[in-house]
Amino acid sequence: MSELGRVLRVEARRTALLIAVPLLTAVGVVTAWLSLVPGVAYWDNTVVALVNSVRVLGPLAAGLTAWAAVRERRLDYLRDLTSRAPATGALVDMALLSAAALLAYGTVTAVVAVDTLLREQAGAAQPMGILAGATALVMHVVIGYLAGRLVPRPATAVVVLAGTWLWAAARGTSTSWWSLLPPAALNEVELFTGLRPWVLAAEVSWSAGLTVTLVLAYVWWVNRRPWTIVPLLAAVSLTALATLGLESSDGRAVSPVPTAPSCREWPLTICVHPALRGALPALMTATTPLAARLNGTPGAFTRIEQRPGTAPAGVSKGVAGVHLDDLSPGYEAQVVRQIRDGLVDRRACAGQRRRAAAEYRAMIDAWLLGTEQPDVSDPWAARAFGGWTEQQRRAWLRANFAAYHRCALTARAFR
Repeated sequence: MSELGRVLRVEARRTALLIAVPLLTAVGVVTAWLSLVPGVAYWDNTVVALVNSVRVLGPLAAGLTAWAAVRERRLDYLRDLTSRAPATGALVDMALLSAAALLAYGTVTAVVAVDTLLREQAGAAQPMGILAGATALVMHVVIGYLAGRLVPRPATAVVVLAGTWLWAAARGTSTSWWSLLPPAALNEVELFTGLRPWVLAAEVSWSAGLTVTLVLAYVWWVNRRPWTIVPLLAAVSLTALATLGLESSDGRAVSPVPTAPSCREWPLTICVHPALRGALPALMTATTPLAARLNGTPGAFTRIEQRPGTAPAGVSKGVAGVHLDDLSPGYEAQVVRQIRDGLVDRRACAGQRRRAAAEYRAMIDAWLLGTEQPDVSDPWAARAFGGWTEQQRRAWLRANFAAYHRCALTARAFR
């Protein structure tokens, strides 16, 4: 009978693993891949993608392990025939299912890490962030399994899946420390910022503490051994301390990080975040014509600097500050438009009510950007500007830049 019980248990576990490992791996890879920033290989964002994938993997793993626990519960009468402690079989099952979940998570980590390594990566990998995702996943496995053991009903797996998914989804829109409770809802890490390691360590402690608390509580409930009280209290204390640590973070998982830029120095000097250094050739090609047309004007620039999102953009003293979040299609045109927008006085242009002034500015903007000339209501100005050579247009801009800057161009400027 003991041999029969062992065979049945092996078969039940094998079925769960055959389903869990490939399913968790596929879902995890897709979820993490969609969380990566287009064209940016920044290690902190890679870690965020892994942590966020657990928000989907965790509920799914909890539902699968609850289903496995319900199936295993039917074999308890066979375990009673052995001399092992009552909790031993459940502990072995949880360890096996946790290993399966971690195998899937490790595969997801390898896929995302290789993708990052194959591109122009920047920053450094955060092992604590990867560990935070792993401990949160194991926590879900334990929660699902224990729920299936305590309530051995087929509907338990559905309830566990729905409950853990609601736990993850309810905190997704929050900006308080509540959103950092595992599985954490981390936002995209902007360039020039980085993850705070102590916040990740607090998440690891919270997940590990709660997992150990649940396991020891189950062992005490089954075996009624007094020795489990001390480690149980220690695990509860660890979870409480981790909660206090996350609460003190005010919901901020990132902080500014000093970053040495990557630059290219001919014919302009362009400096960007190291994660975007692959964009330097394209940016040089896109911005050089604009720099040549502005040469000799107060808006001339010879250097372009990528700045954090909180820093102002614009052209000042020969330096053009721009914002660039990722390398999604059209990023070169976006940078050129930002420089163009920094040439005018926003307040003066916003207060300009004359339609003709807006049309003249649009005509000059189209030339600066190298796009098609728009239709204007002044045919004389359109014919005159369209018939000038490139050198004549540049000389005209040097003479009329002040009016262009204030959005105060008139028909007289073109006669």
